Amino acid sequence: MWFRQIFSWWNGQTYGTRLWTWRRGELAGEDSQGNLYYRDRKNPKRRWVIYNGLVEASRVPPEWHGWLHQTVDEVPAEAAYKPRDWEKPHMPNLTGSQQAYRPAGSLITGTPRARTAGDYEAWKPE
Repeated sequence: MWFRQIFSWWNGQTYGTRLWTWRRGELAGEDSQGNLYYRDRKNPKRRWVIYNGLVEASRVPPEWHGWLHQTVDEVPAEAAYKPRDWEKPHMPNLTGSQQAYRPAGSLITGTPRARTAGDYEAWKPE
């Protein structure tokens, strides 16, 4: 584990982040995925996340995203956050994976694009 922290940044925290968190960090809370959220003891406006596993910004749920970006000051863990009716559950970013969205007509799916009423005509040289 320590080997990955020294030589990679995509598997959780680096050694420098661990040291900074130990010296200046105050745990603010944890989300449903196990990500830990911290704020600076001396400057509470400075906030950061330590991911549980792969470092991927899309893994931050909406309630914590607002707190990280200082849209809200209340820590979601302390505020008993309740999602609004229009909020969907968190989904990871699947771009570049086999589960990525591929609409009909994309080159990868191989299905033809559905024609529309105002479809275009390709230019042909005379």
